[in-house]
Amino acid sequence: MKGIKNIRLKNYDYSKDGYYFITIASHDRVKFSENESELIKKEVLTLSRIEGVSVDLHILMSNHVHLIMILYQCDLKLGEVVRKFKAKTSKLAGRKLWQPNYYEHVIRDESALNRIREYIQNNPESEQIKFEQFYK
Repeated sequence: MKGIKNIRLKNYDYSKDGYYFITIASHDRVKFSENESELIKKEVLTLSRIEGVSVDLHILMSNHVHLIMILYQCDLKLGEVVRKFKAKTSKLAGRKLWQPNYYEHVIRDESALNRIREYIQNNPESEQIKFEQFYK
């Protein structure tokens, strides 16, 4: 059985207040149907119903979604929020929509936040994210 690489920061509290850049890819990189895209967009907006969670910015691409999520005095860790989103959207779609893991990046300052926002808005198809570019 193939293992899933743990890409989380060791000893970091993922319930800590802050901004997080999240990318979730579709299962086997399969493109979403029109109906799946609509339900994903709707469910992204409902993430803000979770106490202590809001979505700053998001964009849905053909086979992945980028989000900037804000946690503020949230009782859940980031991973639990993402897990709930993935489970709910997969259940509504009637199939496994997502790859087992997701990519996250803890946004460390306002300058990086603005660059990541710009990246999401202007370069959503870019395959390689180089996070050091956000901190120059």
